[in-house]
Amino acid sequence: MLQITRDGEYAVRAVLFLASQPEGKISLINEISEAQEVPKSYLSKIMQHLTRSGLVKSRRGAKGGFVIGRPADTITLRETIEAVEGPIFLNVCLIKKGECHRDVFCPVHPVWKEAQKRLFEVLDSKTMADLVKDASEIEKSNAEDKKHRN
Repeated sequence: MLQITRDGEYAVRAVLFLASQPEGKISLINEISEAQEVPKSYLSKIMQHLTRSGLVKSRRGAKGGFVIGRPADTITLRETIEAVEGPIFLNVCLIKKGECHRDVFCPVHPVWKEAQKRLFEVLDSKTMADLVKDASEIEKSNAEDKKHRN
């Protein structure tokens, strides 16, 4: 089964949380963990990857924590996932030319290539700023629904 791992999912949640904070606000690991329902010990490892990639900045000390590393409108969903998962490949034959000896005559190879291209287009088209906006609209819609039910 092809799917994003828990690492990728948690990375997206963490970066999305930081992107939704006021500019320059430093967030504690406990705060992110609780808000995003991610175990703190697991999140600490994810944050190390995100910090190494530059998507997140960490501050040490009494006033330490995490802050988004770049403007949210420059961080894509794909980049966030790949920061912890590594490069995404739908099939081994897409890693590099010749990785699979069948790639030159396999009728499925072009299909894998096109599917990966389209996946990248979707993941690259959504930035953390887009997702923060989408989350805000979902919250408003849910609040309206709740108001009408009461």
